[in-house]
Amino acid sequence: MAEHHHLAGPTGPGSVVLELGENIGALILATPPGLAGHEIEISPCAGGRRTHSLVRERRTPTQTSYAAVYPVLPAGEYTVWREDGTPAGQVTIRGGQASHFRWPQAVPASGAPAGPDQPT
Repeated sequence: MAEHHHLAGPTGPGSVVLELGENIGALILATPPGLAGHEIEISPCAGGRRTHSLVRERRTPTQTSYAAVYPVLPAGEYTVWREDGTPAGQVTIRGGQASHFRWPQAVPASGAPAGPDQPT
């Protein structure tokens, strides 16, 4: 994955619209603050083009978090990619739902992907 780093300001409540449907879901990829401004790529596990989203600071009245949002994804299994081209984990996108993935804190010793999906 090519390294992409951008400076983007924080977003506030209601700044992202998810277009959920029967076979369309979304992904909210939570990251540590150090990834703010980085683009994270994902791709269908079955093959296909990678897509990316920018990690941004997301502010609400009660907290600040960091996440990349993929608002329109066909349902299926996806690989989340690290900047070095290795998998960070996999996530299942379900139609009509926003799925969540938490960026792993460390690479597992086995080299296996980490960070199971947590659909909501």
